[in-house]
Amino acid sequence: MECSDHKTTTISSMNSSCSLLTPPMIVLSPCAACKILRRRCVEKCVLAPYFPPTDPLKFTIAHRVFGASNINKMLQELPEEQRADAVNSMVYEANARIRDPVYGCAGAICQLQKQISELQSEFAKAQAEILNLKCQNSNLLALVCMEVSENSSSSLLSSDHINDYENNNNTSMFLEDNNVYAAWEPLWT
Repeated sequence: MECSDHKTTTISSMNSSCSLLTPPMIVLSPCAACKILRRRCVEKCVLAPYFPPTDPLKFTIAHRVFGASNINKMLQELPEEQRADAVNSMVYEANARIRDPVYGCAGAICQLQKQISELQSEFAKAQAEILNLKCQNSNLLALVCMEVSENSSSSLLSSDHINDYENNNNTSMFLEDNNVYAAWEPLWT
């Protein structure tokens, strides 16, 4: 029994010693920048965290406009917490420069500012129109209330008016005064 126990401990110790001698195989692919530039990706590659091998187009666009050495210099000059934002800005600017080589992002910003000012003027016009309609509505309501109060004070429901209405089927009793029409004219122009 001692022999069999000795054999198993020897085999297990050999397995553990083999695992210590050969580190696990880790296959690291170079970052997209190093892959496109066809250079060896070093362990502390500045570009690796921001240009992963799964997204080579990101580096290709930025490289076409800024160049690899300029991208590398810009990233090295920045603190690490700002580098991701800088890369995103460079890629955005590069896309804009490819679409509009003359103005780039500035052209897009000017176009958006123009849209904003047009929308603000449309909004101001709509607000003015709403205010105008509210004023017209309140003026019309005041005129109707005034007319009703005048007619009720002059006995609108007298028997003569009711008979005229029944005989002629005429609604002129509600709008007898021509001044009412004159007051409504500026509301509809």
